[in-house]
Amino acid sequence: MLAKRARGALTTVVGFAALLWIVHLVNTATGFFLIRLLGIVPREVEGLDGVLFAPLLHADAGHLFSNTLPLLVLGFLAFLEGARRFAVAVGASWLASGLGVWIFGGGVTIGASGLVFGLFAYLLVRGFYNRDWKQILLAGLLFLMYGSLLWGVLPQFGSNISWQAHLFGALGGILAALILKRRPAPSGTDRLSAS
Repeated sequence: MLAKRARGALTTVVGFAALLWIVHLVNTATGFFLIRLLGIVPREVEGLDGVLFAPLLHADAGHLFSNTLPLLVLGFLAFLEGARRFAVAVGASWLASGLGVWIFGGGVTIGASGLVFGLFAYLLVRGFYNRDWKQILLAGLLFLMYGSLLWGVLPQFGSNISWQAHLFGALGGILAALILKRRPAPSGTDRLSAS
């Protein structure tokens, strides 16, 4: 079962990373037309479609490369719990990041870093919600590896990095962990019976 999920996880995250690189190649070939067309433009109705498309777009190969490796690692780990949980974590991070940027952002925003922060936050907190020591241990290891990412949720004045995407992506990941919190199974003594 785990081997099958691992194969599905690998196929999914590698496929998504490949899609990001294909979109980048098309965007580069068109003179970055897609960024102007589909980036998030804060508080402008025309920029609202960027909430859906901006994570697929990147400014350059360096920007995309910096998102690719953490997306592969964090996406793979999140998918091991199952496709549905992975979809909720990605969807909540994607939408929260995009809407947060659209409402609070400062300029045209693109990139998948909101997803990176969302998956990271999801993996960090889900073990505490689920009271699962294995997930908590994994969270500790991820914190040691990627903990410095958390500085990215703070405003960085004079930088063109969207801390809003990072912050709201992380909040989306936390929301996903809460939504997907495992409910304890009812015990026989806790059930009410009616006659």
